[in-house]
Amino acid sequence: MHKRKFKPFGEVSALTLGGGGLGQVWGETTREEAVRTVHLALEAGINHYDVAPMYGKGEAERVIGQAFEGKELDNIFITTKCVLGTLPYEDVYPSLSTSLERSLKTMNMKKVNLFLLHSQLIEDDFKLSNYNEMKESNTTSLSCYFNAVIPAFEKLKQEGKIDHWGIGGMGQNEALLQAINSETPPEAIQCVVNPLNSAGAIGFIDNNFDANRILKESQNKDIPILAIRAVQAGALTAKMDRNPDPSGFDKKDFDDYERAIPFRKLSKEMGQSPAILAHRYALSIPKISSVILGVKNRSELKDCIDAEIKGSLKLEEIKTLESLFKS
Repeated sequence: MHKRKFKPFGEVSALTLGGGGLGQVWGETTREEAVRTVHLALEAGINHYDVAPMYGKGEAERVIGQAFEGKELDNIFITTKCVLGTLPYEDVYPSLSTSLERSLKTMNMKKVNLFLLHSQLIEDDFKLSNYNEMKESNTTSLSCYFNAVIPAFEKLKQEGKIDHWGIGGMGQNEALLQAINSETPPEAIQCVVNPLNSAGAIGFIDNNFDANRILKESQNKDIPILAIRAVQAGALTAKMDRNPDPSGFDKKDFDDYERAIPFRKLSKEMGQSPAILAHRYALSIPKISSVILGVKNRSELKDCIDAEIKGSLKLEEIKTLESLFKS
């Protein structure tokens, strides 16, 4: 597995094993299979594992705790997150600390290398494009972020519970751009990277969310970048691995699957699976340190490893993929 520069860790494996699949967010798996998937990732040279309490209500963190039990963690990096919402300033540090302590206990670890704000960033007076009633619980206002969240992260660093902090890179365009360009920029950011330029269902905060705009600004400011949504929740794979949510929350993901018909046709012409092609696309984008995988089993992980082995796409191939979805 190739290593890439990533300032928080020095360098990181080109692929990161994420917790969405391990926590059974993306279709069904078993604890046993998830643990074996982590072990295969280790054998392949993957040294970064990205989880969160919300992935399967702690299941992804439990998988990590079991998979790493008794193993040496030198040169292994762990990321977890916290959906904070917008709280009174005095409640921010206790909430972040409590969430982190719970994660550390679940994973049987003394610290994490990277702690991310998992709630989406918005300007204080921004009205959510959808689900505005969830604003206080699912989004963090910029005033809360600058005045309380960043100081709380820095305190957790001083206490030795985290090495670095960052943001999830989702929310309102203008709020994210302000965070990226602030005097205290995040030490790392997760950016949506796929040829659809789509965050799918999780882009509900801002109907005008522009993943490429956030990515380009992060690149320009040299914020260390971890890519997410390479296959856009399954839209850029051969087949969706789950049925639609009855509530309609993931309608955008299934709409994207239909939009991606030309992508699947092109991948067939290129002699590779859609998932491999999508991951190669993300791996080919400049200044991406690592692509976070949402795989749930060893078979899916092997496809991603194959994508990394095949290497970057040519510039003309990247442009061809992107042209499929330009209006």
